[in-house]
Amino acid sequence: MAGLDFFANLENNKTFDRIFNVGLLLVVTLIVQAVYAIHVRPTAEAWRAQEQQLVNADVNYKPKRSLLVIIEEPEPEAAIIMCIWSLLLAGRQGLKVSRCRKLLDADLMQMPPGSCVLPDDVRDHLRQLDQIQPALAESIVPRVLRSALKRFGATQNVQDAATTVHQVVEIEAARMDSELAMVRFGAWSIPAIGFVGTVRGLGEALQSAQFALSSNNPGALTGGLGVSFNSTFTALTLSIVVMYVIHELQLAQERLALDTQEYAEEHLISNLRTSLTDGTERPLMSAPVPSERLIRQR
Repeated sequence: MAGLDFFANLENNKTFDRIFNVGLLLVVTLIVQAVYAIHVRPTAEAWRAQEQQLVNADVNYKPKRSLLVIIEEPEPEAAIIMCIWSLLLAGRQGLKVSRCRKLLDADLMQMPPGSCVLPDDVRDHLRQLDQIQPALAESIVPRVLRSALKRFGATQNVQDAATTVHQVVEIEAARMDSELAMVRFGAWSIPAIGFVGTVRGLGEALQSAQFALSSNNPGALTGGLGVSFNSTFTALTLSIVVMYVIHELQLAQERLALDTQEYAEEHLISNLRTSLTDGTERPLMSAPVPSERLIRQR
């Protein structure tokens, strides 16, 4: 149990979160660089030499395009690194959303039909919420329920508790949206890297233009243009993929926030009572057991 608490504290630690993001970027960079050195660049060079031999043997031969040749330059490699990094960060956030959504199906309040929560019962329900596993204790669902119960216990006003639910949901939605900052940075950096490759390729093409004209060899000119277009093509394609994942993740977070507000209103706010009504007597309750919920019948 101490180990779970330790990892839960690490997950909620902002410093650890930054270190994890940077470390993940370094790991992805090393893996992609190794794949490029072992497979991509040697294979692209061999394919280029093979195509050149076919062109020399048959002047009517039309060279084919190779994906490895398109992505062999440094700029497409950097764009691929940022794309993989962004997708991994988005996957991590998506896993958090999925774990939080499971709490909506767990019936945290365990309120049977006909029961209610009085101001004196707030502390008991807060204790039950504190029993949630540490990794999820600070997620949106427990925070909203905990804030509403504390507000109701302090003011004994149902409307105040309902207002608190709405406000906390908005705050938590903004917090979840802010956690996508690094993913958005990755998505923004991909087309920027492609633009760098475009500028570099155009610069090489212009620098080689005079040599290409004087030697009647257009290869020096087309090589730079190839770098430019390949970098742009790779970056734009990858950015479309990352932006789609970001929008899907934002949609999942917004749905989680709305479903959390609906859950709190249905399972908590609708069951709050400032006092027993219609002369109903307060039911006698046995001594509480740690694993039981204290339920007040209307």
